[in-house]
Amino acid sequence: MTIRVLLADDQRLVREAFAMLVDSAADMEVVGQAGTGREAVGLARARRADLVVMDIRMPDLDGIEATRLIAADDDLAGVKVLVLTTYDTDENIVDALRAGASGFLVKDTRPADLLDAVRTVAAGDALLSPGPTARLIQRFLSTPAPAVAHGPECLSDREREVLTLVARGLNNGEIGEALGLSPLTAKTHVSRIMGKLDARDRAQLVIVAYESGLVAPGAV
Repeated sequence: MTIRVLLADDQRLVREAFAMLVDSAADMEVVGQAGTGREAVGLARARRADLVVMDIRMPDLDGIEATRLIAADDDLAGVKVLVLTTYDTDENIVDALRAGASGFLVKDTRPADLLDAVRTVAAGDALLSPGPTARLIQRFLSTPAPAVAHGPECLSDREREVLTLVARGLNNGEIGEALGLSPLTAKTHVSRIMGKLDARDRAQLVIVAYESGLVAPGAV
């Protein structure tokens, strides 16, 4: 299956560089480029993109609001968003994850890592870069945050165990190994948890785990 990628960044040279890299991969293609967040939302719908690589700082509509609009649109339910950040200075990344982004990458990431990130997020398999992600999330979610709509109290004991491991960056195989389950059973638990918590993907599960206090900053 070819992954249809939309690139959203206000710098044309950055978009072109990403476009050349993405188009060099046999399993993905660039279906559009947007210079603003509003344009990204429109093109995601018009071009039927599978994934949007979304810069945060853009004119007209920033990447966080654009991500929120995409995540809230039922017609774009299958579209994943991978946000761009400078990591050390961009404190909007958690807001982007809360808005519905499925992960993030830094702008100076290695080309091969960018392609792997696109594949990972498009598959909905795991949150990107567990180490950096965990450090960033614990940094920003250690401050008070809005209450989540649905918390782990609606989950079974086993489901809370699975959610904790998801928040620690484990994939389905690793969760199964840790709990004595098959990868398929672990995947079934994750899907059921997503349904109960109204979570869009695993990134949203991580946010819920931290914001509810199930996983404490520094515990990952």
